[in-house]
Amino acid sequence: MKYLDWLSIWKREFKGYNTAIFRQDFLAGITVAAVALPLALAFGVSCGASASAGLITAILAGLIIGALSGAPYQISGPTGAMTAILVGIVAKHGLPGMWVTGFLAGMMILLIGLLRLGRFVAFISMPVITGFTSGIALIIFLDQLPAFLGIPRPEGESVAQRVLALFHHTLTPDWHAIVVGGIVIAMMIGLPTKIQKYAPGSLLGIVASTLLVVLLQWDVKTIGAIPRSLFLDERLDWKALSTMNEFLLPAFSVAALGAVESLLCGAVGSKMTGVRLHANEELVAQGIGNMAIPFFGGVPATAAIARSSVGIKSGGRTRMVSFIHAIALLLCALALAPLISRIPLAALAGVLIVTAWRMNEWATIRFIFTRQFKSAILKFLVTLTATVMLDLTQAIIIGVTLSALFFLNRIANMRIDVHDIDPERLQARGIELQNPCPHVRVAYLSGPLFFGAVNNFNETFAHLEKVYVLILSVRSVPLIDVSGLEALSALVERMHKNGQVLMLAGAQTDVQVMLQRAGLEDLIGKENFFWGTDQALIAAEERHTCPYC
Repeated sequence: MKYLDWLSIWKREFKGYNTAIFRQDFLAGITVAAVALPLALAFGVSCGASASAGLITAILAGLIIGALSGAPYQISGPTGAMTAILVGIVAKHGLPGMWVTGFLAGMMILLIGLLRLGRFVAFISMPVITGFTSGIALIIFLDQLPAFLGIPRPEGESVAQRVLALFHHTLTPDWHAIVVGGIVIAMMIGLPTKIQKYAPGSLLGIVASTLLVVLLQWDVKTIGAIPRSLFLDERLDWKALSTMNEFLLPAFSVAALGAVESLLCGAVGSKMTGVRLHANEELVAQGIGNMAIPFFGGVPATAAIARSSVGIKSGGRTRMVSFIHAIALLLCALALAPLISRIPLAALAGVLIVTAWRMNEWATIRFIFTRQFKSAILKFLVTLTATVMLDLTQAIIIGVTLSALFFLNRIANMRIDVHDIDPERLQARGIELQNPCPHVRVAYLSGPLFFGAVNNFNETFAHLEKVYVLILSVRSVPLIDVSGLEALSALVERMHKNGQVLMLAGAQTDVQVMLQRAGLEDLIGKENFFWGTDQALIAAEERHTCPYC
């Protein structure tokens, strides 16, 4: 495929498109819209913006990002994970700060896609992603408690500050709000799947609770006015971008989360459909979309696993699902704005509380805990704690750093097995040595020979008294870095000085290239490189006379 060739993607996707496929896409798009409507409203409110901002984001993401997406099943919009970051940004910098952050994050995601760096996002380990997701779920749950209980939302930049602020005042919950939120939770959890297949429990719960509030005239807080326009009165203007330097760090958090969540959504969709996600095209789409959305007053968006999987399960085949869902949401905003404005905030809190519970990757959590993978458990818990207690940027950095340290520690334990010649074992393999020398050693190296493994390498070969020929089997060494080359060079020079011979067997192509670049191929001698240890043993017997025998 050509570099960022959307035309080829579209041609393959819409090849043979007909009215029957459009009918499937249309029904899937309407179903996705029914799921997305309450979530868009809830996420817009929960991040500190407005329900209108969440709705605008879902519409624009469905149209802009959907058009440029790297796969037909990706459906983007506001997500719970993103709101957990945005709520702190809005608390500290207000809506203008969130819009500048979203624009900057879009630029970063766009750059990642243009530089074709999408595959590096996949280097974040699953326990870190799971801990990060669970931490975000906990933040959403804690942030929705005030709305669910019908009490004022406390001030604070972090979730810890906001939770502590709750206990500084006498709590007087409003039982009307609790009933409203409880109805939504009950319908989302309790309604049979066969009913929710056609009408999501979140939507039915919101309709039921809103009707209850209207009929009984309960005094609970509602969403408020929904503008009948794609352009909100409050939105990003170009002058605000002059303050971009202040928002680089939070923008990095938003960009990292947006890229990871979009590619994870693509991985899930790929498994469900068998259609590969073009990662870099997807990231470019996310970048362009997030650069445009702030100018309409929306919040940062990302690909949403819940909406995308609903579209797939509903029979959607192409990105028309994303377009139809966006148009359906737009029609709702234009036609049903007065009704939407009367939705209680407690109902949206109920939606988000259930969403937060479902966000947790329970299968992965059970797996790492029941199988007692200690390093995975530690990474999960540390990332979860950092996500809740610290800034989410720090949580990402801490989780990735911890994963890197565990990984380096594991691969640094290079296994080196040194063996004397065993004539019987060689004979069993069809190798006959006439005079097997007791001063020939074979060392089998397993793992990368890099800076973390150099100490082990040096210690193993520190004492080579009465060893005439040392054969290093490096077939299981996938790479060697400068530190490894330096250690090997020092070993060769020391052995030559002592009149000893070093042979290498089974060097992989990448290792061979590095040895050539470092001049070690000439230092060791091309005649001392062999395909396998068998040939090296035979050559050691034929060529050399041991001074110790």
